[in-house]
Amino acid sequence: MTNHLNTLFVTTQGAYLAREGEALLVRVDKETKLRVPIHTLGGVVCFGRVGISPSLMGLCGERDIAISMLTENGRFLARVCGFTPGNVLLRREQYRRADDPVASANIARAIVSAKLANSRSVLLRALRDYPDCAGAAALKAATDRLALGLQDLLRDQALDSVRGLEGEAGAGYFGVFDYLITAQKESFVFRGRNRRPPVDNVNALLSFLYAMLAHDARSACEAAGLDPAVGFLHRDRPGRPGLALDLMEEFRAYLADRLTLSLINRRQIDPAGFKCPGGPGTAVEMDDKTRKAVLVGYQNRKKEQVIHPFLGEKVSVGLLVHLQARLLARHLRGDLDAYPPFIWK
Repeated sequence: MTNHLNTLFVTTQGAYLAREGEALLVRVDKETKLRVPIHTLGGVVCFGRVGISPSLMGLCGERDIAISMLTENGRFLARVCGFTPGNVLLRREQYRRADDPVASANIARAIVSAKLANSRSVLLRALRDYPDCAGAAALKAATDRLALGLQDLLRDQALDSVRGLEGEAGAGYFGVFDYLITAQKESFVFRGRNRRPPVDNVNALLSFLYAMLAHDARSACEAAGLDPAVGFLHRDRPGRPGLALDLMEEFRAYLADRLTLSLINRRQIDPAGFKCPGGPGTAVEMDDKTRKAVLVGYQNRKKEQVIHPFLGEKVSVGLLVHLQARLLARHLRGDLDAYPPFIWK
């Protein structure tokens, strides 16, 4: 159990969360392991077999504390939250823009531009740090392709074209991702993105961190008064938080991918913490110790300070997705002519 930045992460299998007055209790084998005042929490994230009392869920709903439930691997299952008042005028404008192909394409272009620029920055940093690495030529070619994609996005594009550019860029980026792994190569080999379930150690890490990022993005949408289910790049699908996934795209490379590489290359995680109970080619699972190490790394990264490229202010990394949600809301209200995405510099 880890409490970071007002979010309680519960990874202990068999734990049970209950209410005691104005506090949240974490019990394991009927023994209270942790007591947290409810007013100090902003969210609860449960991994795997974690039980929750109806009384506690009701209290969290009343206090606007979201409870997210994920598998042990970090795949999102469900989210419990209370009444979301939001802003009816803002949400109506969000729905109108989502139904407008041109308006949706404009916002989607901004988001994908940030995704490509941030992915390119990850590759350029690797080239700068390891200019003579075995994959230098491939990395340089991938950065050039991403630069061409960014040029294409400067022109007006239909939404399907924007999605096509994103797909091509993602394939090129992940096609050279293995070259960025410089340590523990025998245990962390990347041969392409796979998920649901991830079948290798690197994809298990990526999927786990993407699930955490999705939780944060969804919370940011709710806090800004936006509907997390209605996106512009990601279209409506039952049970899918389209807008949260939109906001995630700007931060996948900057936050999740960079952290994955750091954890591996700095040997902050042990290959022994990854298991494949079903045999080769089946789902890879992380043990409790490894999940905790990844969570600590994720929360430490979120505490780092950066200068926001649009606002020009020093903020913590953990607040970036919240600021982007609010900038999007300002654009939808008409306060900003265009949505300014987060581009890492």
